Amino acid sequence: MIAYLGRIVHDNDAESKLDDDVSTISKSLDLQGSIENGDVSSLASKDFGGLYSVKPLFLIKPSGAEDISRVVKLASRTSNLTVAARGNGHSINGQAMAEGGLVIDMRSTEKNHFEFLPINGSHYIDVSGGALWEDVLTRCVSRYGYAPRSWTDYLSLTVGGTLSNAGVSGQAFRYGPQTSNVTELEVVTGKGEITVCSETLNSELFFGVLGGLGQFGVITRARIKLQQAPDMVRWIRVVYSEFEEFTRDAEFLVTQKEGESFDYVEGFVFCNNDDPFNGWPSVPLDPGHEFNPTHISQTAGSILYCLEVAFHYRNSDHPTVDTAVNGLLGRLRFVEGLKSQVDVSYTKFLLRVNRAEEQVKANGPGDGPHPWLNLFVSKSDVVNFDRTVFKTMLKDGVGGPMLIYPLLRSKWDDRTSVVLPEGEIVYIVALLRFVPNGPSVEKLVAQNREIVNWCIKVGLDFKLYLPHYQSKGDWERHFGNRWSRFVERKASFDPMAILAPGQNIFRRDPSNIIISREF
Repeated sequence: MIAYLGRIVHDNDAESKLDDDVSTISKSLDLQGSIENGDVSSLASKDFGGLYSVKPLFLIKPSGAEDISRVVKLASRTSNLTVAARGNGHSINGQAMAEGGLVIDMRSTEKNHFEFLPINGSHYIDVSGGALWEDVLTRCVSRYGYAPRSWTDYLSLTVGGTLSNAGVSGQAFRYGPQTSNVTELEVVTGKGEITVCSETLNSELFFGVLGGLGQFGVITRARIKLQQAPDMVRWIRVVYSEFEEFTRDAEFLVTQKEGESFDYVEGFVFCNNDDPFNGWPSVPLDPGHEFNPTHISQTAGSILYCLEVAFHYRNSDHPTVDTAVNGLLGRLRFVEGLKSQVDVSYTKFLLRVNRAEEQVKANGPGDGPHPWLNLFVSKSDVVNFDRTVFKTMLKDGVGGPMLIYPLLRSKWDDRTSVVLPEGEIVYIVALLRFVPNGPSVEKLVAQNREIVNWCIKVGLDFKLYLPHYQSKGDWERHFGNRWSRFVERKASFDPMAILAPGQNIFRRDPSNIIISREF
């Protein structure tokens, strides 16, 4: 079987034989799922970023963890095959691709697990690593009246995909990222072993996989913490002309005790003009409520800031909502007259970005490239970042949202593989560009590189979120003093460097002493 597969990989006429090869390999592996030929136009050769396209050997649609284990073990018996787990394809820089390798479509496993678990007075849900968060939301709320505590803004992402990075949204200041809200995982390691892990069982694997960029295992099941779901959300946006006042209020809100603040806090930057994508029209929540620029001071600059918050409530709480919300807003220093708010269901609020995506696809370049850039920036450097990046480099916008809001480092577990800047308050910055195909894409990618290079040059304390580097030196700088721990985990759980080759962290090389030292 392995010799046969080797001929496929190296045969110059392999493409003409792939149909027979698929059938032979599928039978040899005894897969319960299916295999498809790799192709440059296939699902496995592209992602949301649209910046890279590479051809895999095969696309595997497993039925569950056993199939994934068989695929990884097969790769381990060859000299060069790699394996990449693909969720819903929302990576930006080809992180879920495997050139000439095996791509696992995790969406085929989405219905494998869905079990509501009351344990010692708390509530959890066991879900597949291939399940979409939007499905977890709707099923949990409709069936049980419960929901996960921490989310991402966009919910058409897989559970395993976000847990392999962090999973961040406006609830993270209170509950931490999604990696801080999982208590147990089932993982297929780079050795092909199916392993259940938690804080107390196989803990090094558990914490390694969380935020581990797919380097140590494929998440096939996750146990997620739940809370009672509210019925409604008051969704509010207020505008600032000064960055210092915007950050002061945002930091005030995220450092208050539960019950003394909003339940969701985010923010974004926009242009002080009437540009439909980058300016005033991007702010109002109610289509019937237009942005009134006369409230903006004549001394305001070309960049403005919007604080976006949300207050959760039950239907029975409605009489007291106005008092609570107005009490919180009364402590903020936003521009008077520039407030927009709506009341929506909890589910509708959490699916807000999914709806926005549908509108973009219907009216604009939704299927074009997305040269996004995501960073964590230390509070100590965020004013400098605003002055140079937002007010200078990006003063005309990016053709999409420019998010910025504070998080609390103490809500993150340092035992996971995620790395953050120093300090208790860290800002996440997300430049979410939507652009058509064409030369402008290369310019925007170059601008992203310019921003990162500037951060390095001036010594900003920052980390890329959803990182993408090309050299070992860059990865060592990214992980800092945790690089050795990351390498040790790789040696323990994927010593042949089979998994997640698209991250460009480790290369499959039998002569690599660090990775292969167990053999």
